[in-house]
Amino acid sequence: MADVARSAGVSVATVSHVLNDTRPVLPHTRQAVLDAMEELGYTPNTLARSLVTSRTRSIGLAVSAISNPYFTEILQGVEAGALEHGYGLLIADPHDDPGHERKVAQLLHERRVDGMIIAPSADPRELLAYLDRHAVPTVLLDRVVDTGGAPRFDQVCAESAAPTTQLVSHLAELGHRRIGLVAGLPGLSTTAERITGYRHGLAAAGLPYDERLVVHGDSQSKGAERATAALLSLGAPPSALVTANNAMTLGALRALRKHGRSVPDDIALCCFDDFAWADLFSPRLTAIAQPSREIGAEAVRVLLDRLTSPDRPARTVRLDCTFVHRTSCGCAEQPVQPRTPERGTDS
Repeated sequence: MADVARSAGVSVATVSHVLNDTRPVLPHTRQAVLDAMEELGYTPNTLARSLVTSRTRSIGLAVSAISNPYFTEILQGVEAGALEHGYGLLIADPHDDPGHERKVAQLLHERRVDGMIIAPSADPRELLAYLDRHAVPTVLLDRVVDTGGAPRFDQVCAESAAPTTQLVSHLAELGHRRIGLVAGLPGLSTTAERITGYRHGLAAAGLPYDERLVVHGDSQSKGAERATAALLSLGAPPSALVTANNAMTLGALRALRKHGRSVPDDIALCCFDDFAWADLFSPRLTAIAQPSREIGAEAVRVLLDRLTSPDRPARTVRLDCTFVHRTSCGCAEQPVQPRTPERGTDS
């Protein structure tokens, strides 16, 4: 650092501020330091620095089904946000298993990450107890957890209930009176909220709630395939279907094909979660697009706020979704709509 300081014509303290972002540095001074580092081939020793600062400048990310396009986009948002602020990532997959996710949190904690971003399972009691006991700065991602009383953890997620209501209302406006729902894994807040949105949509359209039309695909493709087949076997099957995530959309489409049902001629379909190839299907899928990357980037921002102000009250940030109108609902082709949602609000 002394060599860098001499080359750049600044103090060692200024070099330290550039490396650690501990104090604002004038842009031309910062650039002089970075140029000197490049010229001298200086690489900061992160491990040594962490012994002095008690910070590793690393974030632990734990999300299940990393291969899922939704979580893949969230991962991209987290990574971009972390790198922008000079943080690295340690990534783990808790597999939506309560016991395993607690072990994952412990592993990340033992690696001395500065904080964690975690998508909790349906039963996160062990996880939350560990994080609470060790006072780990944590942002809960995608799924809201009710800990009773005042929130104990920061949370970042997308709206779920209102967008689902919008899908149901749209199908009802098209004349459908029996609308099925392939819901997610019981116990997840996203599952409960989307069922609530489904019921609100029915009520707004003056349609009765029939519990036989709500089946659980457990947030997986195979589960949704079985659940959709059960709906089709009813004496009065639904004429329209809402699927509650992208994996279950694929399972539902597979079941409809096996049973010889054409979308939208035999059954209309709307789905929660847009994905890159949704408009390549025939028909193109009408969907709710979640702001996946923005969710990831916002989780990083909230976590860094927590690291800066450890004692501030916990907050929940919900981001708005976008209705993407295509043709699987039975409507004619619509102009392509942008997927970029508006920023949500804190609560």
